[in-house]
Amino acid sequence: MKSEKGKVYLVGAGPGDPGLITVKGRECIERADVIVYDYLAAPALLGHAPKNAEMIYVGKKGGDHTLSQDGINALLVEKASAGAVVTRLKGGDPFIFGRGGEEAEVLVEAGIAFEVVPGVTSAIAAPAYAGIPLTHRKFTATLSLVTGHEDPEKEESNIDWPAISKSGTLVFFMGVKNLPLIVRRLKECGKPSDTPVALVRWGTTARQKTVTGTLDTIVDNVAAAKLKSPSIIVVGQVVSLRDTMQWFENRPLFGKRIIVTRARTQASGLTKTLAELGALCLEAPSIKIAEPDDYRPMDQAIAGLPGYDWIVFTSVNGVESFFRRLFEKGRDARRLGSIKTACIGPATERKLREYGVLTDILPEKYVAESVVEAFKGQDMDGKRVLIPRAMEARTVLPDELRKMGAQVDEVTAYKTVEERDQADAITEQLREGDIDMVTFTSSSTVTNFMNLLPADEALKLMEKVTVACIGPVTAETAEKLGLKVGISAETYTIPGLVDAILAYYGR
Repeated sequence: MKSEKGKVYLVGAGPGDPGLITVKGRECIERADVIVYDYLAAPALLGHAPKNAEMIYVGKKGGDHTLSQDGINALLVEKASAGAVVTRLKGGDPFIFGRGGEEAEVLVEAGIAFEVVPGVTSAIAAPAYAGIPLTHRKFTATLSLVTGHEDPEKEESNIDWPAISKSGTLVFFMGVKNLPLIVRRLKECGKPSDTPVALVRWGTTARQKTVTGTLDTIVDNVAAAKLKSPSIIVVGQVVSLRDTMQWFENRPLFGKRIIVTRARTQASGLTKTLAELGALCLEAPSIKIAEPDDYRPMDQAIAGLPGYDWIVFTSVNGVESFFRRLFEKGRDARRLGSIKTACIGPATERKLREYGVLTDILPEKYVAESVVEAFKGQDMDGKRVLIPRAMEARTVLPDELRKMGAQVDEVTAYKTVEERDQADAITEQLREGDIDMVTFTSSSTVTNFMNLLPADEALKLMEKVTVACIGPVTAETAEKLGLKVGISAETYTIPGLVDAILAYYGR
């Protein structure tokens, strides 16, 4: 909430992995009225901001400045003077070659209250993720952090090359463009030409790339690899430890670019699992869960719950939507009394248990047909069955239960609607060939995802992309829409889908 006098938090956003933000840094994002963020601040961090927070991008990429440093300084003063709580998100640490000191000086001069929240600097994190410990008692007792890109307006260099050349480990920031100069000056000052060197680009992210060599070979190696900024340069014998210590780039899905199409509220679990395995995930929800157009059928079912023998839940969304409406009507789980329940899938069963209700039927396979098979051991003649489900759901389950003599009431608990926020970004990345795989967890995600793409090129855009489906029903929908399915999980769950993806890549 805005106050008469605002405040600025200069927050280190860390090196790129959103998990490396500090607890206090995340709290500053959560309480901000305005967030002013850099090119190197992980986009996922913005997801912690309040819904009504103003987001202002002021990134600097390859010399292209969205806003000059003077402009950024003025912006911070302007927003805080208006009473806003401003979180200034800066890649890495704000005071290590991040110009945070200059921003703090301007705030002091303007009489604006501020706090500095240190961040994990890329100088430490990127080498660590590349398997390079910056200090090791067998190799070095000294470490120097050096800018590889000094203020171009300075007449003379502030870098004492003879002194830093004697340091055991050197880390240069922003030095890719000046790599030949750095190498030359170090060699001129006595650094052995066979000293190991590594450059780590996009350290701690799924885009991380590491190039190694020596002072004699590194310039050619970097040119051959076409490595660009943002990169950290590490010089010293500790670089040789990477051969045995690298861990991050060895993860089974490292560098795979995967689109996750689940509803926004459900995507994070799958995204997190794939990211932990090394994938670069783009959350591109093609659906969102919405309330039904008419609650009257659901309300009538809730009012008449004592008359039902069974409730069948076909999804987590069905469970959540049913109980949310049950509570809104002033009732709770006791209303279910002796009603028996059936669930499709362990995730649905776990969600039901959260509401204090155990399931009586959980089929071996997690599709409607398997629920039908499980009911064949029950006397369903004349039994009343309630199925709270999606508006667009398949009819297999209610049709088969009716054939067994059951009286089935299907009520719309929720509906799925298209989510188009990421449509342009998805299309562009597919055109550029930047996507390896798209995951689908339901038929509606397939249908709505394809609707996001330009109709005249949708299938062409998906030609070289692996399509991964949670099970045969979803795969059938994908194939009907003209997609070639590369993966159909044998166990129709999120963990089953992840296992199938790992098996596909032979990991």
